[in-house]
This record gives sequence, structure tokens and C-alpha cells, in this order.
Amino acid sequence: MKINIVMVEPEIPQNTGNIARTCAITGAKLHLVKPLGFEINDKYLKRAGLDYWDKLDIEYHESLQEFLEKYKPEENNMFFASTKATHCYSDVDYTKFDEVFVLYGKETKGLPEDLLQKYIENTIRIPMKKVLRSLNLSNSVAIITYEILRQVKFEELQEISEYFEE
Repeated sequence: MKINIVMVEPEIPQNTGNIARTCAITGAKLHLVKPLGFEINDKYLKRAGLDYWDKLDIEYHESLQEFLEKYKPEENNMFFASTKATHCYSDVDYTKFDEVFVLYGKETKGLPEDLLQKYIENTIRIPMKKVLRSLNLSNSVAIITYEILRQVKFEELQEISEYFEE
């Protein structure tokens, strides 16, 4: 299973650094869709990502339109994470796919409304209380990524600590 995490116009460097670290440690590919709300050499971005940057598979896209032209939603298994989504992220059967793309919007606005409406059947959400807006973006990425990995039985990931291995 190949997982692609797509960050559309991320604004907060610490979130993107944490997401990069999650991608590196899980083997997911990170896509950063411009414009970014920070410089790629931002100290907070680098600090949050620790020393994982050289272990990261990362691809940059000049715009959402460019990304969608290269990786067409109609031809790829694409999911759109949003608080406005129709399906719970854990209700999707990810095991039937060889590769998935999960798109996340910018921290202040999420994904574009027209994109969500166009692909409404592929929108996913994390359940939460009504009165609060949303989880931190990097936490949301981790939750959904690990649900996908759980469903495929943590393929290619070390499940037992080296500490306990003989």
C-alpha cells in the first residue's frame, strides 16, 4: 500500500514539520501544494521534522490545479479530509487499494468548497464534538494515516520494539 499525504497550501511550519516526520516514519509520500505559508527552510519546519528530512519522499506542486492535473481524482484513489465531509475516515475500506491519496486543506480554511462538493462521496472526517472547530492538522494526518496502516496490518512497519527482540 502506498500512501500519499497531500497538504494543500499549508500555513503553519510546525504542523508541516510534524506531518513530514509522520510521513518519513510511516513511508508515506508527502506532497506540498503551493503557495506555502512559510519558507521551506523555516527553522520551525526543520525543528518539527527533526533529522527525518533526508528520509522523506517529497514532491512539490505549484498549485492545486497542477496537482489535480497530474494526479487525476477520477483515476486515483483520492480522499478529501474535511470537517464538512460525509463519511467517517474509519468507514473506508482502504485494503482494496494499492495506493491512496489523502488531501488536507490549509489550517484556516480547509479544502476548497467546490472541490469537496465535486468529490463529496470521497470526503472523510474525524468525528468530534459539534461545538469545536477541528483537531490540529498534524494530529488529523497521523490519525488517518495510522488507520490506513492498521487496516493493511502495518505492512512494512516494525511492530515489535528492538528492545524486546532477542
